[in-house]
Amino acid sequence: MEGRRLLRLLFLLFATVLLLLFTLLNFPYPPSNTAEPLDCTTYSPWCTSKNRFQSKKPDLVKNPSYPTRHHHAADVPHHPLDPLTIQEFNKVRSILKSYALLENKPYALHSVVLEEPEKSVVLKWQKGDPLPPRKASVVARAEGVSHVLTVDIDTSEVTGGHEMHLSGYPPMSMEDMTSATVAPLANADFNRTIIERGIDLVDLACLPISSGWFGKTDEKRRLIKVQCYSTKDTANFYMRPIEGLTVLLDLDTKEVVEITDEGRNIPIPKAANTDYRYSSQSTHQKLKLLNPISIEQPKGPSFTIEDEHIVKWANWEFHLKPDPRAGVIISRAMVRDPETKELRNVMYKGLTSELFVPYMDPTDAWYFKTYMDAGEYGFGLQAMPLEPLNDCPRNAYYMDGVFPSADGTPYVRSNMICVYESYAGDIGWRHSECPITGMEIREVRPKVTLVVRMAASVANYDYIMDWVFQTDGVIRIKVGLSGILMVKGTPYMNMDEVNQQENLYGTLLSENVIGVIHDHYITFYLDLDVDGSNNSFVKVNLERQRTKPGESPRRSYLKAERNVAKTEKDAQVKLGLYDPSEFHVINPSKKTRVGNPVGYKVVPGGTAASLLSHDDPPQKRGAFTNNQIWVTPYNETEQWAGGLFVYQNQGEDNLAVWSERDRPIENKDIVLWYTLGFHHIPCQEDFPIMPTVSSSFDLKPVNFFESNPILGIPPNVENDLPNCNAAASV
Repeated sequence: MEGRRLLRLLFLLFATVLLLLFTLLNFPYPPSNTAEPLDCTTYSPWCTSKNRFQSKKPDLVKNPSYPTRHHHAADVPHHPLDPLTIQEFNKVRSILKSYALLENKPYALHSVVLEEPEKSVVLKWQKGDPLPPRKASVVARAEGVSHVLTVDIDTSEVTGGHEMHLSGYPPMSMEDMTSATVAPLANADFNRTIIERGIDLVDLACLPISSGWFGKTDEKRRLIKVQCYSTKDTANFYMRPIEGLTVLLDLDTKEVVEITDEGRNIPIPKAANTDYRYSSQSTHQKLKLLNPISIEQPKGPSFTIEDEHIVKWANWEFHLKPDPRAGVIISRAMVRDPETKELRNVMYKGLTSELFVPYMDPTDAWYFKTYMDAGEYGFGLQAMPLEPLNDCPRNAYYMDGVFPSADGTPYVRSNMICVYESYAGDIGWRHSECPITGMEIREVRPKVTLVVRMAASVANYDYIMDWVFQTDGVIRIKVGLSGILMVKGTPYMNMDEVNQQENLYGTLLSENVIGVIHDHYITFYLDLDVDGSNNSFVKVNLERQRTKPGESPRRSYLKAERNVAKTEKDAQVKLGLYDPSEFHVINPSKKTRVGNPVGYKVVPGGTAASLLSHDDPPQKRGAFTNNQIWVTPYNETEQWAGGLFVYQNQGEDNLAVWSERDRPIENKDIVLWYTLGFHHIPCQEDFPIMPTVSSSFDLKPVNFFESNPILGIPPNVENDLPNCNAAASV
């Protein structure tokens, strides 16, 4: 008995020392009075994607193609929507330290962002006008209570502070995620389990997995589940799960609440053939299929970025900024009319509102994996630095994100966004006249676009988010899915061993590895202001009509029926292949020369729909995916489809709930919401890392211009292009 106690004590001491070492190595907090932003590659607690650490800072001498970093300490705002600066973050931090609600209490800041001025104020503001008062919107937690505060940066006044009575918690901080992955090491039972499974603690990698909400009695605690992997002999630890071991952790106290230790009969998959790095590939695996390719711009890019955030390109102008929750926010998007030369309003604000990723395995170690990546983890917080020449081409412009840590100290997420022009050989428009007409006409225009890109690595998955602007007035929103599958360990090595009646909940990808079926839903907030704020939503239904007897040799044809949505419920849309429609946002008070209301339409894509039961707890929380299109009246407090506080909420504050009010939306300031969906049944080609799968939808002008807006774009001619000679073939 004494020997067992001694062994337990040794385990506890070892775990404590390991935890202290990890903290010292990875939490190098700077002096609190520093005015400089933290370098995200140095202060790793805020640079992790769950528990993945960024690589070292690139050597600018050896790698001159890596963009020179912008130094943010002297930044000042130029536009009412510009994000908070380093100086403003530091002032907010100083103000909150002496605020009565937080003073002399341990607290954490879960969100500090610009509190945007009222929409009417922003719309009236012009360059050269004084900026509206700068305010910060703050979500702080102190003594287990979440508070929403407004900090006036000029006057130092703090307002709000009311306790939120809705269920749920704010997004996790990076410190929450990092500390959650090491907290189990302080538990002797956890360490014993790891060692008994034959895993060296130095090879352990753990992930903090949001626990969702399933009506349990422990809902008064902020909980997280931790699952672990072996990194032995591979960088791709995701392919080596310790199946059946789940730690339930209190995020506030870091107390281990419960350890579920099942699946000891399931081996850890082998590391062979799992490493995806080029340097780890054998010689015969390295493919030389393509010669290097690059788009050269001898006169430089055609776009400019003024005052750090105003992007001007071709006939477009818009405001661009990083955001810790949404990732990228596009505001005040305007397109220049080719006839009148005036800038016309298209979209006041567009952003990624929420991502819902439910896995389709109801077993104990998997049922809770129903992620809300924006509201739980912070989609922008998970954005990794983009890699020049691979993530983004030559002549790309890179924009950093500046975010606060849990104590308010600002840090820099370098190269978070890139902006570049793209030409993939696509055609803007063309027509060649048939020789029988006797007319020698061949008119073709190249299609060049402007891309705003961000890539978020939310642990295993990578999301590539593109906002693509076209000269014809189209905005294409595109999502690419790549990265690594979240897999399940299994005793099976071949499908011949599997009973046909057994449900694997996925696909056997390799020996002892199952890729679990799952969905991805990305919901976008689109505050369209088509030539002004008062708009209407119109469903243009294509309906089959029968011809009358003797009227025509045809028996049927299609007719477009226009239906203006009066209220929110009229505008809820489930897409159907045999119920074709167009979806227009129009300005009924603005007409074209021939009398059509000006508008933009949503051209759907990525139309996978959620098949989960509406009474399933994850679907209650993700009810914003019950329809692909929603339209709501503008409300500055309704921006996040899953609700303000998503973590462990019960689904009582989300887009579906708001829309049940059935508010009037005709000729109002309205917001359109669109959900892009993917069903993913994994296949062997997804192992050990997935080729990118993409889908997109368009915002397209419909009777917005008097005619084709790019008639005046000239064709390419040889003298305009660089004279590049291919190397001699070997």
